[in-house]
Amino acid sequence: MIKRMNEFDYLGEKDIYLDSACQSLRPRPVIEAINAYYTKHNSCGERVKYKWGIETDEKVEATRKKVIKFLKLPARKYTVSFTLNTTYGINLILSQLNPKHFKKIMTSEIEHNSPFLSSIAFSQRTKLPREVMKREEDGSIDLDDYNFEKAVVVVNCASNFDGRKLLNIKELTKAVHKAGGILIIDAAQAMAHSTDIIRNVEVDAICFSAHKLYAPSLGVIVWQSDLAEKMDVGFVGGGMVDDVNKDSYLLSAEGKEHRYTRFEAGLQAWGEIVGFGAALDWLNGVSKKDWKNLEDNTRELYDFLDSSDKVRLVNREANPTMSFYVEGIDSHMLGNALSRDNIMARTGYFCAHYYLDHVMKFPPLIRFSLGLHNRPKDIEIVKNELSKIVK
Repeated sequence: MIKRMNEFDYLGEKDIYLDSACQSLRPRPVIEAINAYYTKHNSCGERVKYKWGIETDEKVEATRKKVIKFLKLPARKYTVSFTLNTTYGINLILSQLNPKHFKKIMTSEIEHNSPFLSSIAFSQRTKLPREVMKREEDGSIDLDDYNFEKAVVVVNCASNFDGRKLLNIKELTKAVHKAGGILIIDAAQAMAHSTDIIRNVEVDAICFSAHKLYAPSLGVIVWQSDLAEKMDVGFVGGGMVDDVNKDSYLLSAEGKEHRYTRFEAGLQAWGEIVGFGAALDWLNGVSKKDWKNLEDNTRELYDFLDSSDKVRLVNREANPTMSFYVEGIDSHMLGNALSRDNIMARTGYFCAHYYLDHVMKFPPLIRFSLGLHNRPKDIEIVKNELSKIVK
């Protein structure tokens, strides 16, 4: 019998958490790193010269480097900035892009509201046209169907309701750049369990949420430095400037050093950034056995759902994130029933209202999203309880 990973030993024996697509659970090393910040070197990063502050600065800078290494991107080209979440990061970029460099904005039909709504706001602000692209069943985009000339393209590389991936992301990147456009990727659902889809891909910006990556609640923007040339900074504050006069200021980014501050107005979540660094270290050390356990659990649960006569899966293939509904049963009521057995799962449209509700016309769904903390025992209990309810 495969036991739960030791790093999640704080979970109760009956707790079955299946909502990792919203936010993953945090392993012990991450929790300990955050506690260490608050109890051993609680300080304002990048502002102070005393010992605690120096330790904080070192850990924050180390986290930036770990992100670049994790994504296997060239450090000379990319900068890492921290924000609140994926939504905040995408909005920060789009709200400050100078429209004179572009002809339109493009997104896709299967997007989370993060890129979908922010692309609407960008179009309304700039008066540039907006185009919603179709996605194939495998998650790819038929590049022959679209003109990317000077387009701002904002799409996910993994869906948050069925995990389908942007399989031709490298080809899309080349097509957008060849046409003089920029590509912003929502990688929130890829970073934990599908990182290979975004590694070594030199898009203009990658936005994701650390809290879906076994880390504290935090947003991350990984961006190519020349993106700054297409932006007019309008969200400013402390920590962003080298000098301030009565009616003007000099951005730190304009001095080439500390370019990351372009998206970091005010005091940052230093403890969460330190914890994120610990999460990346922990992820890099996860064993093949534990990854295989996640894969096996995913396959077992997917095959069970796929074989049920009354279950209607959104997924076309197995993925740690799987959405479905059961004929004749309201998904919200089903979620409540499962909750009574300590099975925690998300219900509704998962902030993908346009596609799931208006395009596919699905009823509200239930989503199971697995993580490294799940045991085979969890899957067996879910199968048994769901079978009882369906019958």
